[in-house]
Amino acid sequence: MYGWFQALSILSLLLILHVPLGDYMAKALDGGRHLKVERALYRVCGVDPDREQDWRRYLLALVAFSTVGVAALFALFTTQGILPWSLGHGGMPWELALHAAVSFTTNTSWQNYAGESTTGHLAVMAGLGVQGVASGAVGMCAALALTRGLARRGGLGLGNFWVDLVRSVFRVFLPLAVVFGVALIAMGVQQNLDGAQTVNTLAGGTQTVIGGPVGSWEPIKLMTGDGGGFFNASSAHPFENPTALSNALQILIMLLVPTAFIRTFGRMTGNLKLGWTLLVVAGILFALLLTAGTLAQSATTGGTVAQAVGGQLEGTETRIGVPGSTLFGVAATASADGALNSSYDSFASLGGGVLLAAMMLGEIAPGGTGSGLYGLLMVVLVAVFLGGLMVGRTPEFLGKRIAFAEMRYVVLYSLVAPTMILGLTALAIALPAGRSSMGNAGAHGLTEILYAYTSNVNGNGSAMAGLNGNTVFYNLTMTLGMLVGRYLPIAFVLALAGRLVQQRPVAATAGTLRTQGVNFVVLATGGALILALLNFLPALALGPLADGLLG
Repeated sequence: MYGWFQALSILSLLLILHVPLGDYMAKALDGGRHLKVERALYRVCGVDPDREQDWRRYLLALVAFSTVGVAALFALFTTQGILPWSLGHGGMPWELALHAAVSFTTNTSWQNYAGESTTGHLAVMAGLGVQGVASGAVGMCAALALTRGLARRGGLGLGNFWVDLVRSVFRVFLPLAVVFGVALIAMGVQQNLDGAQTVNTLAGGTQTVIGGPVGSWEPIKLMTGDGGGFFNASSAHPFENPTALSNALQILIMLLVPTAFIRTFGRMTGNLKLGWTLLVVAGILFALLLTAGTLAQSATTGGTVAQAVGGQLEGTETRIGVPGSTLFGVAATASADGALNSSYDSFASLGGGVLLAAMMLGEIAPGGTGSGLYGLLMVVLVAVFLGGLMVGRTPEFLGKRIAFAEMRYVVLYSLVAPTMILGLTALAIALPAGRSSMGNAGAHGLTEILYAYTSNVNGNGSAMAGLNGNTVFYNLTMTLGMLVGRYLPIAFVLALAGRLVQQRPVAATAGTLRTQGVNFVVLATGGALILALLNFLPALALGPLADGLLG
C-alpha cells in the first residue's frame, strides 16, 4: 500500500503542476517579444530571429547545431588530460569519446564508462551539463515545429530553430534547473568542486570519496531526459539521491516537463480538450506499465527477506525500497530519461521486461522533452488514419487532412526504431564481437543486448549492467543506432510538419472523427500497444518472457 500511496501522491502533484507550467511554456516558447539578452545573443550569432524557416531550413539548422555539439564534446573528451579540473583523468580512446559525444548530444546519455573514474569536473560542467540542456531543447524544437504545422493555417514557416532553442534553454530549462537544484542540494545532494578524498569508515577502514558539482547537474539530467549519472551508480548513489524524499522529487522532475508539454500543445493549437485527451492516453499507458512493473517486482518468490520487504530486494537500495525503485524505473524508461536508482539487471525478469516495453512503446508515456509529444502525436495520427478507414473517408486531425502523403512520413517514422533495434541486436548475436561482451548466456543475455540497443536507439540511456558495452564493436554500433534513431525520426517529423503547415483547415462535419472522448482514447491507446506488440513481441518472447518462464 505504501508503494501505491507514494505513486498516487507524486502523480497527483504532477497533475497539478503541469497546468501552470504548460501554460507558461506556451506563452514563453511561441510568439511574443524577444528579451534584450536574447536579441544580443542573436546579433552575436548573426541570426535574424524574426525570419521564419521552412522545414528544410529548420532541419538543417537543427542538424548543424547537433553536429557542432558532437565535435565539441569529442574534442573535450579526447583532450581532457591536458585541461584543468580533470582530476587526473586522461583523454578517452577515440571510439569511447565518439560514443559518449554522440550519446549526450542525442539526449541518450548512455555511458560506457564509470563517471567518477573517467570524467573530471570540467567535462561534466562544460560538456555533459551543457549538452544535457541543449539536447533536451533540440527535442522541444522539433515538437514545436510539428505543433505549428498542425495549428497554422497555410504558409511554409514552422518558426525559427534558433529562437526555439534559445527560448527553451533560457526560459524553461535553466530557471527550472535553478529551482530544483536548490531543492535537491537542500535535501543533501552533493555540490562542491572537491577531488578524491580518503575518509575513515565506521568499520575502521578507509574509503576514497569523490566530490563534484552533482547538485547543479542532477536537475538537468532528470528534467531534460539526459539521465547520465555523475557516479556510475547514478541515482542509486547516496550523493546523487540521499533519501526517499529526494527520490520522490527526482521522479517528479523526470515526468514534469514532458507532461507539461502536452498541455503546451493544447494551448498552442487552441484545443485544450485534445490536450487532456493526449494526457489521458499517456496516463493510461503509464498506469499499465507501473501496474505490471509493481506486480513483477512485488512477487515474493524468494525467501523470508523478500517477503519482509514486499518484493525483489536484490539490486535495490534499502533506503529507497522496492516500491520507490520500481516507480523510479518505470518513470525513467517511460520518460526517456534513463536514470536509475537500482540495478535494472537485478530486476525480476518480467520486471526488466516492463522497463524494456516502456522504451519499445516509443517512450510516449509521457516520453522525453519534445520527443515524447511528437512520438505520441505519431501514434495518434495512426489512430486517426485507422478511424478514417472505418468510416470510409479521408482522415482529419485538427482540420488537416491525413492522406497518403502525410501517412508516408508517419509510417517511415514508425519503422526507424524497430528496424535499427532488431537489426543491431541480430548483428550482435550473430558476430563473435557482440557475443563476447555478454555477461550472461541464454534468454537473459539476449535481453541485455536487446535492452542496450533499445535504450540507445530510443534515446533512453539506461542499461542492464551485465553487458560490457565499452568495446569497439558496441561503441560504434551504438553510435550508429543513436544517430539514426534520433535524427531520422526528427527529419520525418519536420517533413510531415512542412506538409501540414501548407494545408488550410477544412470544416468539421458530422462524419469527422472526434479526437476527444472515450472512443478516441481507446483507439489511440490500443493503437500504441498494437504497434509495439507487432514490432517487438517475438523479441520479447525470446528475451524477458522466456527468461521469466524459465526462471
